[in-house]
Amino acid sequence: GATMVECYMHPSIDYTRIPEMIKAQREFLLKRIRLVAKSHRVIYPPLPCGFQPILEGVSRNNESAARSMAIPGVAEAGWTFNDLISTPGNNKDADRLKNHLKSELLQLVRKTEEQQFSWPFRLPVDANDVQDYLDVIKDPIDLSTIEKRIKKGDWYKSKKMLYVDLMRIVQNCKTYNDSSSSYHECAVSLETYLGTLFEDC
Repeated sequence: GATMVECYMHPSIDYTRIPEMIKAQREFLLKRIRLVAKSHRVIYPPLPCGFQPILEGVSRNNESAARSMAIPGVAEAGWTFNDLISTPGNNKDADRLKNHLKSELLQLVRKTEEQQFSWPFRLPVDANDVQDYLDVIKDPIDLSTIEKRIKKGDWYKSKKMLYVDLMRIVQNCKTYNDSSSSYHECAVSLETYLGTLFEDC
């Protein structure tokens, strides 16, 4: 069947004059910009053929911003080096590194979850079943919480930070459980496995 659609026409708007209204709005905005802008007052000559700015001491990630700042008129228009660094185009490398780290950390956690001895650590301890757990363990952590933090993208800045949280799982388990328990045995196995998984940490 057909879908009913309602189009509302505002009585105070003259829709036949929309192009004229947009033109007036544009002229108003440009007039306001010219009150504070300087770029329209000076016309700079074109860059010479083969223009090569001096990039000595500039990091590779900031080369694009440095090239832009070397163009006559850019700084005079009010732009700063920090403004250009923060633009989306200059954040591509940082985003690429961030996504690479995120993928690497997720892979490490999922490898850990696949191990048979990881079963006690895959979900948070249920405080309703283990009522004194939070009295003993002040900073609880588990693999599902770690995975959520990785997916969020801003929690872990390095593999070392992930390793610290995973080792906290081990320490929490050893602290709460007796050394003769199966949970403690799983924690020991996890600690050994993490030592091989994070050899470079």
